[in-house]
Amino acid sequence: MAFVVLVICFLFNLLGRGIGDAYVTFLLPLETQFGWSRSEISSVYSIYMLANGFSAPLIGIMFDRLGPRIVCAVGFASLGLGYLVAGNLTQLWQFHLCVGVAGGIGVTSLGMVPSQSLISRWFPTNTSTAIGIAYAGFGAGTLVMVPFAQFLNDTVGWRNAYHILGGLMLVLLPLAMLLPWRIIRAGHSDYARSLGSAPLSKNIFAPLRLAVRSSGFWALGQAFFFTSLVIYTVTVQTIAFLVESGFSALEAASAFGVAGMLSVFGVGSSGKLADKFGHRLIVTITFSCTFLGLANLLAMAFYPSPWFLLGFVVFFGIAQGARGPIISGLCSKLFPGPGLATVYGALYAFMSVGAATGALLSGWFHDQTGGYTASIIFSMISVALAVSPFWVSRALRKFG
Repeated sequence: MAFVVLVICFLFNLLGRGIGDAYVTFLLPLETQFGWSRSEISSVYSIYMLANGFSAPLIGIMFDRLGPRIVCAVGFASLGLGYLVAGNLTQLWQFHLCVGVAGGIGVTSLGMVPSQSLISRWFPTNTSTAIGIAYAGFGAGTLVMVPFAQFLNDTVGWRNAYHILGGLMLVLLPLAMLLPWRIIRAGHSDYARSLGSAPLSKNIFAPLRLAVRSSGFWALGQAFFFTSLVIYTVTVQTIAFLVESGFSALEAASAFGVAGMLSVFGVGSSGKLADKFGHRLIVTITFSCTFLGLANLLAMAFYPSPWFLLGFVVFFGIAQGARGPIISGLCSKLFPGPGLATVYGALYAFMSVGAATGALLSGWFHDQTGGYTASIIFSMISVALAVSPFWVSRALRKFG
């Protein structure tokens, strides 16, 4: 059953995050259709990430109290309805509501907040490795859904593309409800025994109250925030940047997808490597790869060579998302037991606020400078703030 749970978490991450991140393929069509500025269009993605983050603690509480079936239903319904309606919209605030708020809540409900808690119940000894595999669904979603969304944009138009993506989630909703959620929620027999007879309602909020008093909680929050800031200051504008550099829209989306494919390997192995060689070493290596990828992207701003594109895709792609399983694994070690989903949901908010800030800054930098160089340089500088907690925090350093 543990393997089945892991597959479910992987697929839900693939669908939710893949469809959420497919918004990058809508930037240019929306700009052409409505004449909005790049910062206005990017603000939709910022709202999406803010909703993704601020709903995470509530989704965690809902998971701990009501279970994964309700959370799953919220995810498919919110994302499906939001995107189905999005195909008929004409105002920016409507995109904020349907794609931003509804989409963000839906992606959170299907993402790592419930997955991290379920995996910790079914994989008590190799948690980081299993979390890494589930996290790889993010990269797989980028590989599958972003080129698919670009194909839909090119063939049937952006409105029908939203209709198809939203309809897909609504069709899958009743199928997801048929899963054996009672068994899935129960967890491994060792986990059930560890709970004893303590009522769950007495254990949900105590870990969060203790967590916010811990320096480890804030160190993980800093790592989550600045890692997302590094990534999303660049990725939201990547396809538009490549198109403006002379590549076709499908080529740009495919490069974005290949980077997502490479992240599957990085994310899938980072947790296991961290358990074996130490979290600080592996995190530092991944950030070094991210920095090299950004350096290649910066070079493309002056000389758009396919070789620099290859360097960006390889280095940036292999490290994209690789910190997620490590941070999630450390969260499980620092704050184990009932209420973990609530604690992780609060930490996840740091990640989403960082992503929203990065997305908003990417559009603002573009509008102010007319290019992408400022965004890339800002992202490169932020790498130092993202990696520093693993070297400075005593709570994190004890895990190597």
